[in-house]
Amino acid sequence: MRLEITRRSDLATRALLELARVGERTRSSELADRIGTTSGFLSQALTPLVSAGWITSVPGRSGGYELIADPTRINLLDIIEAVEGPTDRGHCVLEDRPCARSGQCVLHQPWSRARTQLTAELAGTTLASLGEPA
Repeated sequence: MRLEITRRSDLATRALLELARVGERTRSSELADRIGTTSGFLSQALTPLVSAGWITSVPGRSGGYELIADPTRINLLDIIEAVEGPTDRGHCVLEDRPCARSGQCVLHQPWSRARTQLTAELAGTTLASLGEPA
């Protein structure tokens, strides 16, 4: 997968932040309202986070979502990769294909360096730090 941030990744991140802020189980409809989406789309964004073991999902009228992982141990790259799939660090910036070892484009080296810096920044930014004032 190419490194990209989709609406699902954004919603997943905002939902995690809200669950961390609240600190308790929150009904799906309430959480969806708080982050500006529908319960159906929220479910799509949060299913990978349940699979990752970061939140629990309890069905039913008294159910909802609850953050069970430590927000200091979840970083943005983890969230993006949980929702979107592994980032492909060897993907061509010009075309939707892996970079060729021979005949690399003129942008290969600068793009590789920029991608390395971006992924390092995302990996170094925890969920907890997003809730802190800059």
